[in-house]
Amino acid sequence: MAEKTIKQQVFVWEGTDKKGARRKGEVSGANMSMAKADLRRQGINPIKVNKKAKPLFGSGGPRGKKITPKDVALFARQLATMMSSGVPLVQSFEIMAKGHENPNMRTLINNVRTDIEGGATLTEALRKHPRQFDDLTCNLVNAGEQAGILEGLLDKIATYKEKTEALKSKIKKALFYPTAVIVVAFIITAILLIFVIPQFEDLFSSFGADLPAPTQFVIALSEFFQAYWFVIFGGLGLAGFLFVKAKEKSPKFSDALQIGSLKLPVIGNILQKAALARFARTLATMFAAGVPLVEAMSSVAGAVGNAKYRDAVLRMKDDVSSGTSVTAAMEQTAVFPNMVVQMASIGEEAGSLDMMLGKVADFYEQEVDDAVDALSSLLEPIIMAVLGVLVGGMVVAMYLPIFQMGAVV
Repeated sequence: MAEKTIKQQVFVWEGTDKKGARRKGEVSGANMSMAKADLRRQGINPIKVNKKAKPLFGSGGPRGKKITPKDVALFARQLATMMSSGVPLVQSFEIMAKGHENPNMRTLINNVRTDIEGGATLTEALRKHPRQFDDLTCNLVNAGEQAGILEGLLDKIATYKEKTEALKSKIKKALFYPTAVIVVAFIITAILLIFVIPQFEDLFSSFGADLPAPTQFVIALSEFFQAYWFVIFGGLGLAGFLFVKAKEKSPKFSDALQIGSLKLPVIGNILQKAALARFARTLATMFAAGVPLVEAMSSVAGAVGNAKYRDAVLRMKDDVSSGTSVTAAMEQTAVFPNMVVQMASIGEEAGSLDMMLGKVADFYEQEVDDAVDALSSLLEPIIMAVLGVLVGGMVVAMYLPIFQMGAVV
């Protein structure tokens, strides 16, 4: 609710600076009076201030550009750099807002700056935007503010975000390839059955002889597609829509899907390693920042990206809060590989748990990278085989009657 009360608008202004030079630009504010006050604080005497018109195509225009985790990582990196250089916090926000290409990100930065100017801490300002700044980010910023090492932790946040986004990109690559193959194969098959096969069917109708079984099967399949193509495509579209909605609205369905995905051949192994990498990277970052272990577990549970490991981390949180060591809590969940448990045990005994977990994260991130590359190499011959069987099979089936006639002649 708090975020709605500080909803910003964008205004186009013209005015003069302290030297009397004519200037113009854009400024964000809750209303026109706030926008003018902001300009005066910057040393601008506003002459003309108007609300910026919305783009002709709505959210499809530049103002509809979504704020991505990469934008948040860049925000943390820039803020850390400017703070370590001695630039005041409010001035840092002004510099970042003016230099950012994403208009929505500029508005967000100005929102945060307005809250800080009003007396809020950086943590309080960020918590008003939970969609962009998750609990993990806010917890790390809070720890940095309390310990007086905010720029160092902002740098850790940026590094964490960059590594997790790189990992997500690899997972998307692994999942996109086989999905793209299936979609392309289906589209090619549908085009052949609906538009190409009927041309052969007209030709064969004049033969006056029985057609080979493969040819009859392909023609029957073509007739079915021609008669019910709208049902087939509509049913697939509806099924996809219902699947996405069920995944969004039903936590149980989403959890079952995530747990089931770990059992898929090849892909499941990649997803499991990715979850372990996220677990280790997140816990290492939180532990190194000095965030209390029990509090850190909540953020780790939300970051692992899979229901099986999320539930395991939440069980670990309960065990750790009752005095159990991290290693013992990991062993009791029975979902973490022995190597991860042993590395955590060594780190716990040596007082360097964050370093050991960082090494675990590096190992599994490299494993994911290698597995995705191997999957790509494995799929290339499979793609050729699948497309060859589908397209080649139909072509052979259509030419069989012609070959038989040639043999008779």
